[in-house]
Amino acid sequence: MQRAAALLRRGCGPRTPGPWGRNQSSAAAEASAVLNVRPERSRRERILTLESMNPQVKAVEYAVRGPIVLKAGEIELELQRGIKKPFTEVIRANIGDAQAMGQQPITFLRQVMALCTYPNLLDSPSFPEDAKKRARRILQACGGNSLGSYSASQGVNCIREDVAAYITRRDGGVPADPDNIYLTTGASDGISTILKILVSGGGKSRTGVLIPIPQYPLYSAVISELDAIQVNYYLDEENCWALNVNELRRAVKEAKDHCDPKVLCIINPGNPTVSQSTFRFANLKPQNLPQATSTGQVQSRKCIEDVIHFAWEEKLFLLADEVYQDNVYSPDCRFHSFKKVLYEMGPEYSSNVELASFHSTSKGYMGECGYRGGYMEVINLHPEIKGQLVKLLSVRLCPPVSGQAAMDIVVNPPVPGEESFEQFSREKESVLGNLAKKAKLTEDLFNQVPGIHCNPLQGAMYAFPRIFLPAKAVEAAQAHQMAPDMFYCMKLLEETGICVVPGSGFGQREGTYHFRMTILPPVEKLKTVLQKVKDFHINFLEKYA
Repeated sequence: MQRAAALLRRGCGPRTPGPWGRNQSSAAAEASAVLNVRPERSRRERILTLESMNPQVKAVEYAVRGPIVLKAGEIELELQRGIKKPFTEVIRANIGDAQAMGQQPITFLRQVMALCTYPNLLDSPSFPEDAKKRARRILQACGGNSLGSYSASQGVNCIREDVAAYITRRDGGVPADPDNIYLTTGASDGISTILKILVSGGGKSRTGVLIPIPQYPLYSAVISELDAIQVNYYLDEENCWALNVNELRRAVKEAKDHCDPKVLCIINPGNPTVSQSTFRFANLKPQNLPQATSTGQVQSRKCIEDVIHFAWEEKLFLLADEVYQDNVYSPDCRFHSFKKVLYEMGPEYSSNVELASFHSTSKGYMGECGYRGGYMEVINLHPEIKGQLVKLLSVRLCPPVSGQAAMDIVVNPPVPGEESFEQFSREKESVLGNLAKKAKLTEDLFNQVPGIHCNPLQGAMYAFPRIFLPAKAVEAAQAHQMAPDMFYCMKLLEETGICVVPGSGFGQREGTYHFRMTILPPVEKLKTVLQKVKDFHINFLEKYA
């Protein structure tokens, strides 16, 4: 083979006599002959194929970045190449990525992050002293005074202390122990980690995980990856996405025939739905019968008490996804943490109900998705299991230290009397105020469109409207081997450039159709988006009437 290559190299030039009197074309011919003598080797079979890969990974689906989003990327490339479309840009309303939608970062957070990233700036007069103070504290707790060093697997100690202090303030003095705090790569990392520890057994003893339908697709994806059993409990759309304990009881009772239900996931405030907190209990004595409460997407204290009681009664491990705790818009609603309510229900509950709650830098007023900062607080975990959890976390060494620093700034913001407090407060209130206006705008405009119904948006940053599709549209979707709302959303993307996620990616009752859309775009762009959806929907109904 080496001889053939050498002959070929000599044969690349013009036909001039070589040093042995042969021209180079004859050298090329000789090289070809050498190559032809060697038998051609067939390509061996791949070790990793769709048939041989981990079937649990193949079963994973994540609608928020699914086929619609891939198609949106293709369309963006076509627009860049000058291919004409009936629109000039793709508007990615599929995901809660605040800064990608134009939200400006909080100045104080970025100042501290800049100081931590490039400590030479600590000598600059351009940065306020309260930002420098926080940066120095973080850096002093890092190896080599650098964000570039590994941290402890559970996270930087002083940041865990700040998280615990934040939780104590938030919950009105309910104590939090830094040893129960685990810093994570966003909330998603914490959720998947705790589920890894919870899932066990086989056959009818395999762990069942109760999740709301509609749900955030992270849950179904992790359940599939772990080969756990997904147990659906349906929120009541007709009653503003009410969470009904009778429905929880039904789900648990039916699940016990084929698995061991032992985990209950709650998203508060809800994503993607507006989940109203209404409870109806069966088989309870009159003196124990709770009063129904109805507060919209943000669960009331009474609602949370009822969930905790249900978890205690059924011996369920509670997962409280609270990443939207700052996103409460209705003046009639207030965020209550599961940790606080659990503690205040008394020792029978607070000493026995196992709870993991999650928070993140990605949502709220911060919108710092890219830093991937988060934490989980785990209550009443068995001491031996704590050791197993730390062991599991140590496999990935540590969460990104920059993300940990960002989380620290979220839980340790400027306070009254500090130099940055006024500007920080203005920026925070501006972001949350704009989100409240956009929530109301979205609800009102959707409900003006025939064939669309949108429940009130009282928290989080999404609308999940129901769309009523004609029978011919459903038939057309089936002909394309698509779910009807996937067909609708694909047409919406192709005709308007608006990228939303079909409700089938979140789960929904049979025969109902929805899509999830973020309310994050600036107000004027959001108005344009809503108008385009309205026009598209009316044309869609006419086409398939």
